[in-house]
Formats: sequence, C-alpha cells, structure tokens
Amino acid sequence: MIPRTGRLARLGDPLSFLIPWLAPQLTHIVNGSRRYALRVAIRDSRSDPAHARRAVRELVDHERAHVVITMAGTRVLPAVVAACEELGAPCVSTTFPWQAYVHRPGAAEPERFDWAYHFAWGLDDIATVFAEIWERLGPARTVGCLWNDDVQGRLLRHDRDGFAPVARKRGHTLIDPGGYAEPATDLSDHVDHLRRHSTEIITSAATASDLALFHRQACESRLRPRLITCSRWLAYPHAGVTGGAELAEARVGTLVYWTPRHPYRSSLDGTTAAGLAAAYEQATGKAWLQPLGLAHALIEVACHALSHAADPADRHAVARALSRTHITTMAGSLDWTSGPTPNIALVPLAGGQWQPTRHGHDLAVVTNTGLPEVPITGDLVVAP
Repeated sequence: MIPRTGRLARLGDPLSFLIPWLAPQLTHIVNGSRRYALRVAIRDSRSDPAHARRAVRELVDHERAHVVITMAGTRVLPAVVAACEELGAPCVSTTFPWQAYVHRPGAAEPERFDWAYHFAWGLDDIATVFAEIWERLGPARTVGCLWNDDVQGRLLRHDRDGFAPVARKRGHTLIDPGGYAEPATDLSDHVDHLRRHSTEIITSAATASDLALFHRQACESRLRPRLITCSRWLAYPHAGVTGGAELAEARVGTLVYWTPRHPYRSSLDGTTAAGLAAAYEQATGKAWLQPLGLAHALIEVACHALSHAADPADRHAVARALSRTHITTMAGSLDWTSGPTPNIALVPLAGGQWQPTRHGHDLAVVTNTGLPEVPITGDLVVAP
C-alpha cells in the first residue's frame, strides 16, 4: 500500500522506488526446501483512510495477498491496519511512534492485534533524544510546546505513555499553550503565550508549513527561540516541502532513525545503507530520505516472514512467523519477540540537525546516546 497521490504522495517515494529496484530479489522466496513464486501487487491509498480501506480489501480479496506492507500517514496507516485486522491479513507497518499505533482515540485499553505488526520508535524515545539536544544549552530548560489538538497532540501530552512525562522527569519545564487545528492559519496566541513565559526552546510535531508560520510570527513578535526541535519536520530534505525553505536557516533539530552512514545492510542482497542512498539519488535525482531505510526493511520483513512461515500460503502461518521475527535489516535489528508491547519492534534513535553546507543542507548527527554505532558528524548550532 503506497500513497502515490494526495497530500502524502511524497511519503510514497521510498516504496515506489524500491519495488522496481528490488525486483530481481522479489521474483521468489525459498521456504525450507521449496521455492515459491512471489508477486507484488500495489495499490494507491490516495492519502485517504476510506480509500485505503477499500484498497486493502482489493489486495486481500482480489489479489489474494498473503502479507500487506504500508507506511506513512497518522490516519491512513491505522485505516490500513484496521482493515487488515478485519480481513485476517498479515500486515507490517512503520514510520510513526508505536503509541499512536496501539492507543486508539477514546479506547480505554491499548489495542491488541492479531494480524498487524509495527516497527518504529516511541514518544518516550523522541523525548529522550530531544532532551539530550536541549541539554546542550544546560540542564533544566524551559521548553515551549507547539502541539496540535488532534491524535498526535493528545498522545504527546499523555500522562503515562507520552512525550511530556519523560521530558519533565529529566527536569525540564514544559509550557503548553494548548492545541491548534491543522492546518494552522494563525498561531499568534501561541506565540504570545510562549513569549510571556520566556521560552528559549520550542519543541513541536508540526507540519513544515505550520512550523514555518509559527517561526515567522515568532520573529515578528520578538520571540526568538535559541533552538527548535521537531519530530515531524525534515524526516525529508526541506527542498520541495511547503515551508521548508523558510525554515532552512532555522536549523531545526529532529530525530534521526536512518542515514547513509548507518552501519546496516540489506538481508536480501547485502546492499549497504550508503549504497541504497546512492542508488536512490542516481535513479530519482532527489536527495536520500530517512524513510528509505524503513521502506527497505518493510520488504525485508515481509520476505523473511514468507520464507519462515510453516506454510507461506497460509495467512495464519505468516502472522505467526511475524510474531517470532528477529532479523537484521537495512533499518537495523528488528525484534518482535521483545518489544515494549505485543506486535511492536523498536527502532533506536539519534538526534540530528539539518545544517547548511556548500551543497545545500545535510543532516548532521549531533547526539547518539541511543545509537552509538552511528557517529556524531556535527556540533549543535543554536541562536545566540
């Protein structure tokens, strides 16, 4: 399932590239002593939850899919997962915090899944990385929160599983002026509130366009944060992202889950992270993307499950194989036998910052406590 059209179309670029690029490795799978033909069927989610559900049904009922892979979209991805659960189809997904995967709005208890398996990081992991970045300015900072009023914002504020309790436990004071509706049209009230509390650091999960609006209005109101961290902005290079060019010089800190410098290889053919990034750039003429490594891992996990299922033509057997999966992939080691909750495998995070170079901008790794095998490549740059 790929968002090829609609507002999430850019998020579909990695899988759209990888499926034809990996075609020689996707002709068959070997399970025990038997060789099975492999066919890849693609559907466009159109960046719409309702259409994504219909597309899953087409894949399961008409294409007879034995496993569905998907990534991207805080509303589309859960729709795909829900459809797979309803239809009894194994599903592998990635790209957003696992708490957003298991905590459905209005549900009293975390969601339990029979068919769906997810790999990513947690909101607590993001908070830990961002706190490490803030602490380059000194301990116990006052941090302003630019969080929306939707599912994402509510989870970030969650008093047990969210971002906020981890940051507070490290001694930081969070100033939350309340949620805002996306897309934002005016954030001046948020700016005024944060200026009154003398916040020198802003943390956010805003879209690039909303963060650009906030940054512009903050500058106009003489709120000049020394540092901005954002978990949603600049997983992709800012070129072509609405609001990205305006924010380029703000040098926003972000999370790092995959780069060409990660010491990982494909379990399919041994391609390195650097080799994958170079192939993508040569084929597309675009800069490498962080989700490229996760997209590659999606395909690896699906192939691994089919290769290790008691019967790759039996969806129940494929789901059981996924539950036992522990594999080293382009995204690192993924282990569904020891996750924070059933059906979850964790992806470790480093902290980064997009910094200007003579070639444009590059994602510098500025903190690597959670991922020491990835070298630090730059010093954090903050406003005076």
